[in-house]
Amino acid sequence: YTNMATVSLGFNIDSPRWDQSTFVGRLKHFLNITDPRTVLVPEEELDRAKALVEGCRAGLVPPGSSQEQLLYAKKLYDSAFHPDSGEKMNLIGRMSFQVPGGMAITGFMLQFYRTVPAVVFWQWVNQSFNAFVNYTNRNAASPISLRQIGVAYVTATSAALATAVGLNLYTKRAPPLLARWVPFAAVAAANCVNIPMMRQQEIINGITVTDENNNELGCSRRAAVKGIAQVVLSRITMAAPGMIILPIIMERLEKFPFMQRIRVLHGPLQVLLCGGFLLFMVPAACALFPQRCSLALADLEVELRDSIVAKHGDKVPYVYFNKGL
Repeated sequence: YTNMATVSLGFNIDSPRWDQSTFVGRLKHFLNITDPRTVLVPEEELDRAKALVEGCRAGLVPPGSSQEQLLYAKKLYDSAFHPDSGEKMNLIGRMSFQVPGGMAITGFMLQFYRTVPAVVFWQWVNQSFNAFVNYTNRNAASPISLRQIGVAYVTATSAALATAVGLNLYTKRAPPLLARWVPFAAVAAANCVNIPMMRQQEIINGITVTDENNNELGCSRRAAVKGIAQVVLSRITMAAPGMIILPIIMERLEKFPFMQRIRVLHGPLQVLLCGGFLLFMVPAACALFPQRCSLALADLEVELRDSIVAKHGDKVPYVYFNKGL
């Protein structure tokens, strides 16, 4: 940067544009940063956005830059760079890729649920996708080895396949609609395994907690458990409407003669409808809980709580941490 100009008085690029203590405020925030159009932004533009954000944090921006340009740069930065490490996230793992990636996989899971080979293949594809997402959106302060990633991937995939295949066989004589809900049951079961396994280091070693001014206070396993539990619930909520309501819609639509004549289009139709659900549910599910999660001092491990009280007295009633996505 040459010929830098100081940032206009009072502008803080890291200040949330919307109140993050409310669901509506968080929803607006995640509607902004999970915008699927950002996956089409060239790498060079993402790098320029990062440079602009970092320059603005240092108190300098290129002359003539408008606040709208700075906010758009922050949007790109938040969509593509990890909040802990600042490293660029892989494309598949970004939340902005959840709509295009998730709609294709979910649509085909819902379409091809009748045979065991199809169930196995699409559940494997889904868990491979989830593994990318869960690893990418972990709390980056807790490293995980390749072996642990492999164990997490195999365990979660096995849980999904066992649930899907078992329920698929169980529902052979059940009403058709129950069979259509098997993919959701498998996804929910896998999320309960995949996310904790992929982020097991956080549970084992704890994650960094801070005071309200971001001063580090130590590492807490209980904070990790709370954050991961919220992420599991968010992911299940993200998938639920599309995977529960869409089968009901398709069950009714397929009774019409015109739908029976265009069976080849049922798969693409479900993909598009899944996309419609995910456009809203991805940001809504991410917004269920604050990204900057809090935990009462009284709920921390005894050793950590005593350490904080010894240093700060009663000045730190809550600790804060990034729960991941």
